[in-house]
Amino acid sequence: MSQPAAPIVAAAPSSPGASAAPATSTAPARGRGARTVLRAVQVLLAVFFAGASALPKLIAHSSAADTFATMGWGNAGMYVIGVLELAGAIALLIPALQSVAAAALGALMVGAFVVQLACFDGDNAATPVILMVPLLLVAWARRGHNEELLRRVRPRRA
Repeated sequence: MSQPAAPIVAAAPSSPGASAAPATSTAPARGRGARTVLRAVQVLLAVFFAGASALPKLIAHSSAADTFATMGWGNAGMYVIGVLELAGAIALLIPALQSVAAAALGALMVGAFVVQLACFDGDNAATPVILMVPLLLVAWARRGHNEELLRRVRPRRA
């Protein structure tokens, strides 16, 4: 079991008019760790979506092609989903886009869940549900970047 981090106490200010109350700060250390873990989750999600999910679709691997043929979507549907997954994987790594990308990939996973239930009797329905959890966590935790994105895409008023 790990010991709780001891609070960091700032030294008393030396200027005569400054307050002498000690400032405790454990939040930055915990916040930095949480940001690091969140970033690692984003990278893992991006690697998964780019490599394990989008790549087989984009190279028309037989496993992906057979799945899309069974659904009746053919190669066009397979390539569209592959491109969406690859774009989402890349956008997960771009600070201004990460929240929107996570939400979009989460929505794609909702569709994957429905398809698994409707076309494949729920054989792999747990996979999209499991992926939705970290995606929604990233979307929520990085939601502050949405304002920056909106500033960039909205036209400036004169």
